[in-house]
Amino acid sequence: MKSFKFAFIIRLIFLLQWFLFLSCKKEFIGDKLDNKNYIFLFWHGKLALMPFIFKKLGLKDKRVFVMISEHKDGELIAKNIELFGIDSVRGSTYKNATGVLRSSFKILDSGNCIAITPDGPRGPYHSISDGCINISQKKDVDIVVLNYEANRYWQFKSWDKMILPKPFSRLRYRISQAFSIKNLSKDEAKKIIKEKFDIITKEDSFTKDM
Repeated sequence: MKSFKFAFIIRLIFLLQWFLFLSCKKEFIGDKLDNKNYIFLFWHGKLALMPFIFKKLGLKDKRVFVMISEHKDGELIAKNIELFGIDSVRGSTYKNATGVLRSSFKILDSGNCIAITPDGPRGPYHSISDGCINISQKKDVDIVVLNYEANRYWQFKSWDKMILPKPFSRLRYRISQAFSIKNLSKDEAKKIIKEKFDIITKEDSFTKDM
């Protein structure tokens, strides 16, 4: 019964995501990427409708593995994105860090990509974890920031301030240009990544259109 209920909830969330996405007016900003390995970063609070951007990346014959915690909520997210044809690697850079880093290296070595919420799975809000920096610098892989903004949305009272776009709203998706953090200190790398997020969030905000 529990497994049936779990599967039902996942399917219901999937259908809700599609309903919201299809009902909204969408705009995708950013060029398609070269067919290389990348580390994709997006905020934990933008998980809800982020799966739809992966088809727009322009990657051929590459799989994207989203890093997801081994927590119960992580299991729900992993099963949900599986319905979108997106893979996952379980673990976080906080817990089982060695194992998930080793798995991430193998994924990149095999010619595929990693997606990480740098402030997940537990925050603080809009912080940058060491993990994404370690992976990028160790494997010399460029970073691409992903984001979306909505002109109308609900915002949850959770640590990540997750937003859920309202039906028939406007969505503005962004794929940043790839950038390298090679040879930077951790503090310098974190500053660069945070600046990239801040720039596109400001550029894509609907408040500036008013």
